[in-house]
Amino acid sequence: MTVVVKIGGARAVDPEGALADVASLVEDGEDVVLTHGGSTAVDETLEELGEEPTYVETPGGVVGRFTDERTMDVFKMVMPGKLNTDLVESLQNEGVNAVGLSGTDGKLLEGKRKSAVRVKEDGKKKIKRGDHSGKIESVNADLLETVLAGGYTPVVSVPVLGKEKDGGYTAVNADADRAAAAIAGALEADLVLLTDVSGIYEDPDDESTKIDSAATPEAFETVKSAAEGFMTKKVMAAEEALEGGASSVIVADANADEPISSALSGEGTTLEPGALDTGEAAQ
Repeated sequence: MTVVVKIGGARAVDPEGALADVASLVEDGEDVVLTHGGSTAVDETLEELGEEPTYVETPGGVVGRFTDERTMDVFKMVMPGKLNTDLVESLQNEGVNAVGLSGTDGKLLEGKRKSAVRVKEDGKKKIKRGDHSGKIESVNADLLETVLAGGYTPVVSVPVLGKEKDGGYTAVNADADRAAAAIAGALEADLVLLTDVSGIYEDPDDESTKIDSAATPEAFETVKSAAEGFMTKKVMAAEEALEGGASSVIVADANADEPISSALSGEGTTLEPGALDTGEAAQ
């Protein structure tokens, strides 16, 4: 079994327990691919440099980062630089022979660059140009399988390799949850999305309304309806992972004891391929 784990970049997420759990899984012979976010660290670095992060809302109501050239420079510095290196260092200290990779290495993660995005400002739809982002279209699964077969544990970070219209490449930003989803689909793996809550709640303010699982299109519609804010992107990523071939997707608490193992044992919210069987959830 291969497990793809995504550790969120929120301030409230402590990766220590997840890293110890990765070590336990690897010791037990499991293949683990670790991916990570880092929006909070990117925002903090921008602010230290005297610049404000820019977030935009799409016409569909999804809020995301607008990545201009300067922000992309900071992304390159923080994500595959400090954050990825820190995680690799921590895993080495846990006895895991980890290898840091960005999406640009070996064409690990590729997609078309989006140089302009549609946004909604003051109730009006506009085109905002100068964006450095992309949607992942292909994963070099062979690279990850080669690394895993050699006894190493990949730690994967965005940016990804964005294809320009002239045939060249530019490093671009991509959503870390969706990057993890693309990898899980390509490896037909279980995907564990670790975050700062214990799952997806029917009432986002009430933990007691946690949805344990969704194995039918009807149940998945309930999950989609319940998701709001940052959870919306996680559900989008879960849908893409399952469509791409992932065995399951689990949204779970990064700060729980043995967070990955407990997620795989049924904690959190488990989304199964059956949720997309009729295609209704993909509309």
